Amino acid sequence: MSGAPYVVIALSFGIATGIIGRAKGSSFFIWLLVGSVLPVIGLVAVIFYRGETEEPERRCPRCGKVHKLYVQVCTRCGTDLYLPDPSEVRQPSAAGPQKAG
Repeated sequence: MSGAPYVVIALSFGIATGIIGRAKGSSFFIWLLVGSVLPVIGLVAVIFYRGETEEPERRCPRCGKVHKLYVQVCTRCGTDLYLPDPSEVRQPSAAGPQKAG
């Protein structure tokens, strides 16, 4: 029973890290694992991790899959993605997705 306080602290850090990671557009479970194994370091890492929802996007010219601008090879068809024309880059909206209706 001497390890019970550490388990509670590790899980608390893991859940907090997972929630922040999910809010930034990443996997909750991966950040939960990182935050539980490395409690303080994981929490600091997720705070400094860049948000995926704020990155500009572009469409693959071959298959049409949408990728972040920094992706260099399409994960669906394997096409090399070069720097697109600025008019083809889709900027994320500041308000987030809008509901129709």
